[in-house]
Amino acid sequence: MTITAPRGGRPLTGGWPVSARRRAPRPPEPAPPAPLAPEAALGPIGDPTPHWPGRHVAIGETALHVRETPRAPGSGHDGTVVLVHGLGGSSTNWTDLAGGLSSRWRGLAVDLPGFGRTDPLPSRDYSLRAHAATVAAYLRTLGEPVHLVGNSLGGAVALSLTADHPDLVRTTTLVSPAVPDLRPAPARLGDGKMALAVLPLLGARTRRELATEDAATRLWRTMRLCYADPERVSEAAFAQAVAEASERLGLPWAAEAMQRSFGGLVGTWFARGAGSLWATAARVATPTLVVWGERDRLISVRKARRTVATIPRARLLRLPDVGHVAQMETPALVARAILGMDDAVADGRWDASDLAPRPPGVCENVPG
Repeated sequence: MTITAPRGGRPLTGGWPVSARRRAPRPPEPAPPAPLAPEAALGPIGDPTPHWPGRHVAIGETALHVRETPRAPGSGHDGTVVLVHGLGGSSTNWTDLAGGLSSRWRGLAVDLPGFGRTDPLPSRDYSLRAHAATVAAYLRTLGEPVHLVGNSLGGAVALSLTADHPDLVRTTTLVSPAVPDLRPAPARLGDGKMALAVLPLLGARTRRELATEDAATRLWRTMRLCYADPERVSEAAFAQAVAEASERLGLPWAAEAMQRSFGGLVGTWFARGAGSLWATAARVATPTLVVWGERDRLISVRKARRTVATIPRARLLRLPDVGHVAQMETPALVARAILGMDDAVADGRWDASDLAPRPPGVCENVPG
């Protein structure tokens, strides 16, 4: 018997040693694909869509800033989708996707404490648990279960919230969720300047230089890290994003929120047993759509199959030539997948093993 070694190594003759066979984990089964609603099911998506208006809602000790996208009148549907951004993001990360989903639901995009237009909690607690508790408290004010969508850090928040408060959530969508990914990956740090900035002593000067950069330069640096190809973003959309980033640069707690939220997230990656994010994912009982870009530099697409295998009712949409923020890079396709999940749940097909794969002519729906 001949077995090809992992990572393209030379063939091994005679199979693996007995000890290696016992230790090698069994790979998850291929993930079931997610269905897609037709393009005609979408609400309007512009280039750019103007940012939706927002307001502050009193939640515990903080005033949570929430942007609302109204549902299209006469749609024949009812319900609410709540959208949770990732690390360093804000409610504006969902502008286009919320427009696409407005054909069916009202959209509510939150700014997590310390991000966007929401002040930090008085406790300055930026842990994953604290973020999830804030969003859960907000959901309780809505009086109905919601469709919950999260990207990156927001995906981890959605996992935690749905597992602990299943009564608050109808369906869950995770866009490149920040599940544990401890591989060495220099690409996560972007260019050499970003890599140098993380060094405790040597990076002090570089951090000072980065702090003086204007909003457009910072935003472009971030987009190069998060997008598969930021050159596809129109000039109008980039200008709109720069205006929002400029506003956020002036917030005195912006760096603190970013650093401590990142530390709180990574701390969960080292948790074991019932406290790990994988154990949390296994407790998610809702129909769950997992969306992952093949060119995600921050959380490897290799985590997609394990994520879907761990969540009992999950299906996967893997997108070629897409990065870490699929809801911003391909909002129409992500919206079609979310609406397709809703359709499949409604007619009992979501949990069927023979759910039809993607229609022809759309972006590849690849098993994990």
